[in-house]
Amino acid sequence: MKSVFSNKFFFLTALVLGAALTRLLPHYPNFTAIGGLALFGGAYFDKKWQSFVIPFAALFLTDLLLGFHSTMFAVYGSFALIILLGMSLSKKRTVTSVLLASVTSSVLFFVITNLGMWMTMGMYPKTAAGLGMCYTAAIPFFHTTLLGDLFFTSVLFGAYELIQLKAPQLVRVKNN
Repeated sequence: MKSVFSNKFFFLTALVLGAALTRLLPHYPNFTAIGGLALFGGAYFDKKWQSFVIPFAALFLTDLLLGFHSTMFAVYGSFALIILLGMSLSKKRTVTSVLLASVTSSVLFFVITNLGMWMTMGMYPKTAAGLGMCYTAAIPFFHTTLLGDLFFTSVLFGAYELIQLKAPQLVRVKNN
């Protein structure tokens, strides 16, 4: 019988949880590991359910401490799409494909979460012009989202690949 849990599973889970915990440390606005850990989880967990459950659990646990808000549906929705994007990397993880996916995840997060903000908050009129104002007001935060995603994606993917080379026993899949 093959176990669903392996050294690889536990190592990946530890990396995802560690990345999620960085949300609790002081940081520049939007410079977090959210996009990177979703992309990483989608790309490396062997089972689809693990790709969703572990990153979502990590996000939810940190949200329990940080608090919830009215645009959580947009954050979690964009997170799910980023995990799916990560799954598209599971067969071919090149530096170029990972960086492109990281930039794409930043754009997805920006578009979806700001649409959610426009829909739920009373800050902007519910018109095309109001939506444009919402996106325009969010532009100053996009660069830190992009930099955070690129940084944490590089750290997570790089750490895993380095461990795979230097200590493969940590990421070996057991066959029971």
